[in-house]
Amino acid sequence: MEMYIVAIVIAYLLVVTFGYWLDFINLSHLKKCGSVIPPEFEGHIDRELLGKTKDYNVEHTKFGFVSSIFNNIVSLVFIFALLDIYNSWILSLNLSFILTGLVFFLLLTYADTIISMPFSLYNTFKIENKYGFNTMTFKLWISDTLKSLIISTILIGLLISAGLFLIQKSPDLWWLWVWSFFLVFGIFIMYISPYVIEPLFHKFTQIEDEELESGIRSLMEKAGIKVSRVFKMDASKRTRHTNAYFTGIGKVKRIVLYDTLLEKMDKGEILSVLAHETGHWKKKHVLKHIILTETIALIAICIAYQLLQSDFLIDLFQIEKSSFFAKVVILGFIGSIVSFPFSPLFNILSRRHENEADKYSYELTGNAGSMISALVKLSKDNLSNLHPHPLYALFHYSHPPVLERIRRIRELSKMRVPVH
Repeated sequence: MEMYIVAIVIAYLLVVTFGYWLDFINLSHLKKCGSVIPPEFEGHIDRELLGKTKDYNVEHTKFGFVSSIFNNIVSLVFIFALLDIYNSWILSLNLSFILTGLVFFLLLTYADTIISMPFSLYNTFKIENKYGFNTMTFKLWISDTLKSLIISTILIGLLISAGLFLIQKSPDLWWLWVWSFFLVFGIFIMYISPYVIEPLFHKFTQIEDEELESGIRSLMEKAGIKVSRVFKMDASKRTRHTNAYFTGIGKVKRIVLYDTLLEKMDKGEILSVLAHETGHWKKKHVLKHIILTETIALIAICIAYQLLQSDFLIDLFQIEKSSFFAKVVILGFIGSIVSFPFSPLFNILSRRHENEADKYSYELTGNAGSMISALVKLSKDNLSNLHPHPLYALFHYSHPPVLERIRRIRELSKMRVPVH
């Protein structure tokens, strides 16, 4: 048993160390290349802005390093020193199976929220403030945190209660019923979130620019999408970062534009960004992502079911009183180690989807220049790292590096891809 524990700890430390090494080589690469203005950005950024971009990314990486070390220490201490005590205390309350699970996992959720608060505050009011991104007041931060905690309590409580109920009612097939319920619940949340959850945090109003709205509707009709409404979101109350996204299931979509995006981009650039998002829908990327992740989730829950049937994990980690909940925590810890090597595969697939969406954007609009200028503005305004190390990008970038995207789009325009 001790040999297995040693192997798990070594594997965990190897994963963590490899992650820190990736951060190190990315910082070294940034320090080496960060002062070089790429040809694609000449005339758009100067040395001063490039220096600011470099400093922002270096500071974020160092902050992430510190917070990661702290979180890893907390995780190891909890798993190997406190889990047994915590598990025994929860079981001593003599609650029902479902109530025990609710208390067990909700208290861990609250503890994680409290532990992460100082880091969230520092990132928001120190780093993001320093580089001109944060516009959130402390009062608004408190309000958002409390709302998030209440919503997460309700949603996690529902998931835990339903999951444990299914485990009780179907001891032999609960893995299938729990997986099915989580799938349906996830799709349900995707549907109601724009109408119920998002308005709790943001104000959505109809965009005032009638010409832009008309252009958006025409573009979407060309792609075969019916737009219910085009909204502006008051993102500037919290941040100066820019974004746009679609919501809705099926052919009817709500389009949401950050007010910061409307301020910084012209009509052609906004249409190119939305055409990119349209590409994800037309190429069924969301559906493919759901199918892939749910297939993996089904395999994972089948394996989890087999491991949870015995007390192997309890004996391995020397937990005095056997409980389903302690087994789940241990399994989650081991799962985080096992899943790490697969992250590049998911990123490769995601980057492929992004390239397909970029191609579709050009095919739909026939305007490579606007898409390129939108990417330049997004990178410039968000102080994005223009020179990520390729290996770091492989593990951490779900989107292709911006220079790679711009060069691909330019190649498409040279090939003269037919416009739909």
